[in-house]
Amino acid sequence: MDLIYKSTRNENETALASQAILKGLADDGGLFVPDSIPAFDVSLEALSKMDYKGVAYEVMKLMLTDFTEEELKYCINSAYDSKFDTPEIAPLVKKGGAYFLELFHGKTIAFKDMALSILPYLLTTSAKKNNVSNEIVILTATSGDTGKAALAGFADVPGTRIIVFYPKNGVSPIQEKQMVTQKGDNTCVIGIHGNFDDAQTGVKKMFSDKNLAAALDAKGFQFSSANSINIGRLVPQMVYYVYAYTRLMAKGEIQEGDLIDVVVPTGNFGNILAAYYAKLMGLPIRRLVCASNENKVLYDFFETGVYDRNREFILTSSPSMDILISSNLERLIYRIAGNNAASNKALMDSLSKDGRYEISADMKGELASFTGGYATEAETSAAIKALYEAEGYIMDTHTAVAKSVFDKYAAKTDVLPTVIASTASPYKFTRSVMNSIDEKYDSFGDFELVDKLCELSGVKVPEAIEDIRSAPVRHDIVCEKDAMEAEVRKFLGL
Repeated sequence: MDLIYKSTRNENETALASQAILKGLADDGGLFVPDSIPAFDVSLEALSKMDYKGVAYEVMKLMLTDFTEEELKYCINSAYDSKFDTPEIAPLVKKGGAYFLELFHGKTIAFKDMALSILPYLLTTSAKKNNVSNEIVILTATSGDTGKAALAGFADVPGTRIIVFYPKNGVSPIQEKQMVTQKGDNTCVIGIHGNFDDAQTGVKKMFSDKNLAAALDAKGFQFSSANSINIGRLVPQMVYYVYAYTRLMAKGEIQEGDLIDVVVPTGNFGNILAAYYAKLMGLPIRRLVCASNENKVLYDFFETGVYDRNREFILTSSPSMDILISSNLERLIYRIAGNNAASNKALMDSLSKDGRYEISADMKGELASFTGGYATEAETSAAIKALYEAEGYIMDTHTAVAKSVFDKYAAKTDVLPTVIASTASPYKFTRSVMNSIDEKYDSFGDFELVDKLCELSGVKVPEAIEDIRSAPVRHDIVCEKDAMEAEVRKFLGL
């Protein structure tokens, strides 16, 4: 039987997986969630003998039930190929008392590649399955990594266009250069004067604008999303947690059924929610540790049960986590509210109106699998320096937030084998990373730092970085946050 997806804000709005992928966001502004989480139908032992593609199929077939075996395997085989610089796709590296799950071996050297390499195939397959003749317009806000990964995935894909908004002064120089040099006649990149939350709010507003939808349809377009609000992003992210667990089994580090902990540096909540869904599927995870930077709205939520975005927005060295409205948390809220769309909608309305909401004591009791932690800028920097000096291993700033939180967590609890989601290559954040190792590097140019990082780490400079050394800027539009729709209309000729 096919799994049914429902809107978190209206139980009467339902879709099959392919339809939910096509729409991205529900008509009422809600997010699509499965009406149940299926259990694994093969053993973890069997999964431990499979490669990444094999594990991906066994996990995704349970969640994307209206895809045929042939369709799903086509999507998986097309995504997880030589675009990744290692046949393992997501290697596990044991350092500093934990296992770093390196999710940055794809084309744009960030974890978003893990899902955005397959999303274009899932989306175009979904369009064919549902006899969609409109051109799909991917509309996305990014805090730095999603944008480039989505652009790389959708560039020149027939039947699609992609528009990415990013905070002009809220991403790293390397992240910005990656986006504004993007090739592809169907691509559009726009900086906004504002932060990520402003960009994300503007995108969500356009998704729910019926007049804009009518104008799009009249011209043969329809919106979809590459953000983790799209279930087609979330499901592929479940795979790598299952893969990590079964690699630990294959290495003899754990036995089938042994519990592990998972630490995830978290901004929009999609990456850690994917781990939670994998746990619900049967993966033996004891605790999900939500690691925040100084924008610690999620840490405060797990501590108090109050989500409050009414606070200063802080620009940090881990910009992909500089977020105060964590969209994917809504999927968790819906679940702990007993899958009650009306209760969830009331809380989301409160967030929209007052910038805060408070969950009930019963709902808070449903969060036992989660704990939060946060790292200051100084702690993040110190974590990079300490691990480099101890083991010669260099991690990026987001991973360093997670490592700092793990160290504090490990100091106050019994330690299980722990997987840390390593979400980006240090090459994406060279200045912050190298300054953490030694402040003398602050006088170096951006690409001098790249070469020095290569020298210190012994890790070859990724092709993604080499490609942008001399690439020309192709996208130079910057707009005010209230002019986002006008720019979309201009690009599409509406």
